[in-house]
Amino acid sequence: MNETILVVDDDREIVGAIAAALEKEGYRVLRACDGMEAVDLALDPDLRLVLMDVMMPRLDGLSAVLRIRERRNLPIIVLSAKSEESDKVLGLSMGADDYVTKPFSMQELTARVRSQLRRYTRLGDVNAVPDGTVISGRLAYDPVSRELTADGEPVRLTNIETGIVDLLMRNLGRVFPAEEIYRRVWGEEAFSSEGTVMVHIRRIREKIELNPREPDYLKVVWGIGYKMEKK
Repeated sequence: MNETILVVDDDREIVGAIAAALEKEGYRVLRACDGMEAVDLALDPDLRLVLMDVMMPRLDGLSAVLRIRERRNLPIIVLSAKSEESDKVLGLSMGADDYVTKPFSMQELTARVRSQLRRYTRLGDVNAVPDGTVISGRLAYDPVSRELTADGEPVRLTNIETGIVDLLMRNLGRVFPAEEIYRRVWGEEAFSSEGTVMVHIRRIREKIELNPREPDYLKVVWGIGYKMEKK
């Protein structure tokens, strides 16, 4: 593993900590402390991914993302202290592939780095997947074989978990009450089914989410039910 990653943050201690964690994983790390320097270093032909802070001098992170996107098509993960949904939407709409809120754990950050690199280097064009496969961000589900992959890697699911995934992936964005999930997957009437369904949802999250406590895909809609996010 020798992919090159650019780490950009005006706090040199943060850059150093992230760089040390990534180098421990075997990555080569380039470092920048402002957006202008980042745009210049992004021209490195060996560069495979960028970690970009938002609030920086000379050129802010989102403006730097736009400039890099004009020249390179590679994964960019935005790092920000702003956690509002609108801030995340803005970052993603300006060209970021992922958005991580500070403070974050190095374990989660390196997991997101690996995820983006696998998508970039291994999956290629999403059109290469079999016809009929349902795609949502990192996830791909083949309803014929009933197989789920995350970043191209097979996800081992139990029969019940597969039934839940099949229902939610075939209906991306649709919210299903726990009672309906139970009736459809277990094939029997739902009596006090909320706890049973919740346990299986939690287990699926642990298998597909980079941070199960803050899921990107398998979401709860409070007071209504569960859905698989469409990305």
